[in-house]
Amino acid sequence: MHIAINCRSFLKKKYTGIGRYAYHLVKSLSEIDTRNAYSLYAKKGIFNLTKRVPRFGPANFLSKIDRFNVGPEKFLGKIDIYHSPSPSTLDVNNGAKVVVTVHDLIFKTFPQGHTQKTLDETDKQFKNIGEKAAKIICCSKNTVRDLQKYFNIKKNKISMVYQGVDKNLFYLIGREEEKYAVKLLRNKGIHEPFILSVGTIEPRKNLENILHAFDKLRTRKQFQGKLVVIGMKGWMSESIYGLIRKLELKEHVIFLGYLSDPELRMFYNKAEAFVFPSFYEGFGFPIVEAFCCGTPVVTSNVSSCPEVAQDAAMIVDPYDPESISQGIAQIINDQEVKNMLREKGLRRAGDFNFRKTAKKTLDIYKEVYRM
Repeated sequence: MHIAINCRSFLKKKYTGIGRYAYHLVKSLSEIDTRNAYSLYAKKGIFNLTKRVPRFGPANFLSKIDRFNVGPEKFLGKIDIYHSPSPSTLDVNNGAKVVVTVHDLIFKTFPQGHTQKTLDETDKQFKNIGEKAAKIICCSKNTVRDLQKYFNIKKNKISMVYQGVDKNLFYLIGREEEKYAVKLLRNKGIHEPFILSVGTIEPRKNLENILHAFDKLRTRKQFQGKLVVIGMKGWMSESIYGLIRKLELKEHVIFLGYLSDPELRMFYNKAEAFVFPSFYEGFGFPIVEAFCCGTPVVTSNVSSCPEVAQDAAMIVDPYDPESISQGIAQIINDQEVKNMLREKGLRRAGDFNFRKTAKKTLDIYKEVYRM
């Protein structure tokens, strides 16, 4: 087979969920598949793949990669499978079979973050995918349900493949890194225990209710440390700062913006608890990242969060600050609960492996090729 993969999503220096998935899919395919030929497609921008994915021997997958900075119509005629690792408009009319990965349906489940024009365009795009894709890969059972609910796509056209996590980036740190972690925290102005929140600052991530829960913990003197927020500013982020002033939490909440993965690893490892009561996630990478670092997790009972976490996290109602507060309190005030969740999280993290993701994806390519 000759397979082309659209790699635009991981060309940025600060790639997040979809870019992370695309990068590790390509990297893992390069490690397990030496039989098929692959092309990496990028519509815009010149990129050096070898900086992101190391080269291997002459018989290896990566030695067969061609790098393009033109539209897919320039080369799709000679390929068998075209894989878009995220939803995009598909104009493939030359016999190549299309595979698309759908990560979530946020535009349907949380439409208030989008303009009407964007909603209409995305709706049209998904209908196009439903018609033209030979197979749609969803990253969770929850996303499968959403896709069927909103677009009535036949079940046999959808495959569910869990994503993985890079265990070379997220893991339990040792003594040497512990020293670096302490120094990093001090440089960021953190000298006491902290609860961690990771994610773009936007309504869907539910930072507002995290703040209310944090305020309850402080008022009841159940926790007197800091709340550390890591993530870029998103839409309606200004209202968060107004709430902090209203709750008089300015001295107790630290915003660090975007951090590199090695820095993020240190914060996961040093946090008393990781709080992720998102209203909607297609998969929820941070849950698994925290598991890998042995961090006790508090997460939502909605969307894919309980599916990914299972019994390895404290599951709470994201719409109820009291529920979130109690979930955090159980972890920080009960060492037995903390240790139990830590152990369960590390075990659950073992279920998410990008080599498994790549193997199942390769099986899908083979299935589509035979259609």
